[in-house]
Order: sequence, then structure tokens, then C-alpha cells
Amino acid sequence: MKKEVRIFFTALLYYTRIPCPKWVDHSDEYLKASSRYLPLIGILVGVISGITFQFGRFIFQPGISLILAMLSTILLTGAFHEDGMADMCDGFGGGWTKEKILAIMKDSRIGTFGALGLIFTLGTKFLSLASIPESKILFVLISGNAVSRYIALSFLNTHPYARESGDSKTRPLAEKMPLMDQIIAAFFGIGPLLLFWDYRILFIIPGLILTRFLLARMFRKWIGGYTGDCLGGTQQITEVVFYLSCIVLFHSPDAVLLPYFNIKL
Repeated sequence: MKKEVRIFFTALLYYTRIPCPKWVDHSDEYLKASSRYLPLIGILVGVISGITFQFGRFIFQPGISLILAMLSTILLTGAFHEDGMADMCDGFGGGWTKEKILAIMKDSRIGTFGALGLIFTLGTKFLSLASIPESKILFVLISGNAVSRYIALSFLNTHPYARESGDSKTRPLAEKMPLMDQIIAAFFGIGPLLLFWDYRILFIIPGLILTRFLLARMFRKWIGGYTGDCLGGTQQITEVVFYLSCIVLFHSPDAVLLPYFNIKL
């Protein structure tokens, strides 16, 4: 039990900016095992984001509350996945060979494709959440953050790590997960969908599977595998797809923000 607690705190330390006990470090042994708890980290991030939205509604309009909720996830994770999204867009947008794509993704500077990728991702995320009834926002944020991280994590079991050098910070995680770890990750990644108590939530899954398939095909074709930036980009894209799917699932004329913009679904 003590070991599991340390593994969880290692995941918390690696994937978020939440303060952890001083005895938690980036030990490769615990870092490899910590990936099983990435979807659980997503649940935690979703809960805090949802609570931020609910408290924001006591003071602000829904739009501002949503911005605060999104900002809370960025602050909690240190833009961990957003950074990967930007690098992935720059790499695949500006590179035409594996070597060039990997080199661009490793560059810490953000380019045009990365900036556009973030603008469209965050903008679509905001408008998608704005189109979902307020009563569902908390559940949607929890489920979206959990399942998107689980889908990103699944590449560890299906694709090889694309970089040959061992100097990447993601390298210690780039190993196939043991079966028990896969089960734990699936439990925390898919389990939150049950919060909806609605069988229609199952209709969201095909869209997520298709998104993963298309991303996996792109990664395999151009770089022969994945990198940490690919995982971050996958998390962001599948999170947006999840929210877009929820619009269809919870289609309602009483959407949160659309009346403010005089837009009808």
C-alpha cells in the first residue's frame, strides 16, 4: 500500500504542479509505474475544474466561469498537455521527414502551426463546453479529462517510442504497460462515464475510437511511433472530441452560452 501511495504521488508530481511530500522524486522505477494513474490525475483535474466553474457561477456569467475552469486545468498541469499539442502541431505541420518532425517538436519555441493549434483547440473547447447544459458541466469535465488521458496513454501499448536517443523526459514512461496497470488505467479512464447514468453515453465512444485511429495512423506513417508531444496532443484533441460529442448527447436549446451570442443549434 505504501508503494502504491508513492507511485500515485509520483504521478501527481510528474503530471501536475500540485505540491507533493518531499520524499517524492522522479525515480525511474516509480515513474514507469505512475502512468497507470494518469487517468486518475485526469479525474482530479476535472473535479477541481468543475468545482471552479460551480463557484465561479456564484459571481460571474457562465462564460467567465468556463474560462476560469479552463485556466484552472492549465495552472494545475503547468500546460503540460497544451505544450505537447503545440509542439505536435509545429512538428507535423512544418516537417516532411521523421528527422525534421522530431527536431521541430524538440524545439522549445512555438511556431505558427503550434499557435494556431492552441487557438483552435482552446477555442473549440470553450465553445463546446459553453453549449452543454450547466447541470452536466461537472460530469463532462471529469469524464473528458479522464478518458482523454486514457486514450493518450493507450499508445504506450500499441506504438513504439519514436525517438532513439534517451535524453527525452518521456523516455522512462515509454514502455508497454503490464496487464494490471492497463486494467487500473482503464478503470479510472472509462469509469467516470458511468457518472452520467445514461446509456447514450456509449455513443460517444465510436468518435473517440475513430479519433485515436486517425492520430495513430498519422503517427505511424510519419514518425513510426509516438513521442511525449504526441501523447499531449492526443489528450487535447480527444478531450475536444469528447466535448463535441457531448453537445450531441445533451442537445438542448437552453445551452449555457449560445443565447449570449444569439446562436441557435
